[in-house]
Amino acid sequence: MNTLPTIALLGGGQLGRMFIENALRYPLSVVVIDPDPEAPCASLATAFRTGDLLDERSIIDHCRDADVVGIEIEHVSVEAMQELKAMGKCVIPDPDVLRIIQDKGAQKEFYRTHGIPTSPYALVQGPEELHAHAALIPGFLKSRRGGYDGKGVMALRSEADIAQAFGEPCVLEKQVELAMELAVIVVRDANGRQVTYDPVEMVFDPDLNLVDHLRAPARITDMLAREARSLAMRVAEALNAPGIYAVELFLTRTGELLVNETAPRAHNSGHHTIEACASSQFDQLLRLYMGWPMGDTALRSPAAMINLVGEGGRGTPVLEGTEVTLAMPATYPHLYGKKETRDGRKMGHVTVMAGTHDALDHAIATVRDHCRVIPARPVTTT
Repeated sequence: MNTLPTIALLGGGQLGRMFIENALRYPLSVVVIDPDPEAPCASLATAFRTGDLLDERSIIDHCRDADVVGIEIEHVSVEAMQELKAMGKCVIPDPDVLRIIQDKGAQKEFYRTHGIPTSPYALVQGPEELHAHAALIPGFLKSRRGGYDGKGVMALRSEADIAQAFGEPCVLEKQVELAMELAVIVVRDANGRQVTYDPVEMVFDPDLNLVDHLRAPARITDMLAREARSLAMRVAEALNAPGIYAVELFLTRTGELLVNETAPRAHNSGHHTIEACASSQFDQLLRLYMGWPMGDTALRSPAAMINLVGEGGRGTPVLEGTEVTLAMPATYPHLYGKKETRDGRKMGHVTVMAGTHDALDHAIATVRDHCRVIPARPVTTT
C-alpha cells in the first residue's frame, strides 16, 4: 500500500509539468487526470489517466485516494471539488473561489462588491444588448466562461464591430489608457498569512493577445510597487482561502491601478521564479498543499521570461536557436513536452537573468531573434 502523501492534480498541461518537476525532489506522489493522453504531465506523473475535467464522477474517482486536490486549469468540475472537500480532502483552490474565477462576470461583480478597483464594465447576455452600452466602446468583449490564452476575447473598436460579437453571455469592459500591464502573485496559507512576489511587467503580443515577454521587477516606482502588492493582497484577502493567486493589473496613464483578472493557480507571470527566486511559484504551491512554511519570494536578480509560441504551422516541434540560447549566460530554456506545435500555441519559455534592465533588453532581443519553435514535419490539411 502506498503510504506517501498523494496529490491529485486536475489538468496535465505545462503548469502541471513544472509543478511535478519541483515535486520530484520530495517523497510524495502526484497523480494527474487530463483529456489528452499525450499531455505534458503524462510522462512525469506518478500515475496518469485520461478523463473529462468537467465530469464530476471522473474527477471524484481520480481523487478518491488522494490527500490533496489541486488544479492547473480553471475549467474543472466545481461540483466535484465541493464533494471532495466534503470528504475531508485538502482542496486548493477552494471550490467557492473557483466558482467565482470561472465566470469573468462573477469576477467583476466580486471586485465591485468588495470595493476593488477595476475597469468600467457591463454584463450582457448577447450581442443585441451591446448597443445599450455604447459608452463602454471602444472596449473588450470577454466570454464569461471558457476563455484562456487570448481565446474568448475580442476588441470592439466601434459599434460597427458588434456585428461580429460573441453570441453568448459576455463582459463588455471599457478600454482604458494603459501605461503598463502588471501582475503580482500572492501566496496565502491556511492561517491567512500572505507573501507576494515582486510585481512583473507584462508585454503582450497584440496579434495573439497573450504575453510575449515579462520582466521582473517591473520598471515602476517603489511606491507603485507597494501599491500593486497591496492591491493584489486585497484580492486574496477578499477571496479568503488558501491558495496562489496571480492578480493581473492595469496601470493607467494617470497612475491608477485596476484589477483586470485573477487566476487561482500557478501562472505564466510567475515562470521566471523557477530560477530567479529561492522558492518558485510551483514550490510555493507544493508548500501550501503539504502545509509547509511559505518560501522566500525575493528576487535574486532582475529577470525576464520570453514565451516560445508555435509558428509555421502544425507538426512535430523543433526548437531553433538552441546553440545561441545556451551560449548566453544565466539563460534557461524550458520546453513543455507538447507533441504537436501549431501557430499561437505556447510551447515553452526562456528565462534570462541579468544585472540591469539594459542587459535584459539585449537578452530578450537575442532570444527573440534566434529562438523559435517550428514544425519539423508540417501537417497539411485539405
